[in-house]
Amino acid sequence: MKTATTSVPALERGLDVLEVLNQVPEGLGISELAARLSLNKNAVFRITHTLMDRQYLERDPLSKRFRLSTKFLTLGLPQVGDVSLVEEALPVMRDLRDETRETVQLGLRVRDEGVIIEQVSGLHPLRIAVDIGLRFPLHNNAPGKILLAWLNASELKETLERISLTQDTPRTITDPKALQQECDQVRQRGYATDYAEADEGIHCISAPILGQEQQLIAVLWVSAPSKRLPKGMFASVGKQVRQSAEEISRRLIQ
Repeated sequence: MKTATTSVPALERGLDVLEVLNQVPEGLGISELAARLSLNKNAVFRITHTLMDRQYLERDPLSKRFRLSTKFLTLGLPQVGDVSLVEEALPVMRDLRDETRETVQLGLRVRDEGVIIEQVSGLHPLRIAVDIGLRFPLHNNAPGKILLAWLNASELKETLERISLTQDTPRTITDPKALQQECDQVRQRGYATDYAEADEGIHCISAPILGQEQQLIAVLWVSAPSKRLPKGMFASVGKQVRQSAEEISRRLIQ
């Protein structure tokens, strides 16, 4: 007896386009997509323009390359009941930005990376700014350490064995045992720090946003040039970031 197929060829081709573009952040043109997927250009043209019409793709006007839009982020954003994470976080993020005058960012974990889902730009002429949707490693920065520190012991061990602990600056922690100890300290004090461990001259301080059962929902952090956020300010700014993260947590579960 034959097994009935549930395959939808047009949908499969659309998903193939999305999966290929997910692997190429700089984007691909129609000819490149057609070659990679062994499809004719007309079919790729129809698929990409349908996805553009639905705002899942965007196209660079100069290079004509397609890339994934940030709409995918909105599909996976955490909701606590009827409450939106970003809607509840933004007023608190703006207040924290006004207090520190530095860029405030919000992120969460996607598999073995973090991803930035919102930011409020700092008030200085020279400030940290990135594209929404930027992905970052888990080991070499303050928000990544939060995403690691709130894993349970077995998940943390498995993750540290799986991810690449690259040496990005002389201060990057690349030893799994040392990083595990760092995560223990992060949980104890309630915030994490990045002492120019990902990029020279940039410091970050982050804190967890937690749900009703103290599960990690997201991470909040401040990013600034090291001269404006020296190590001597880590404790005071850490307290500010932690309090702001706690306020967002209260908004989500009240």
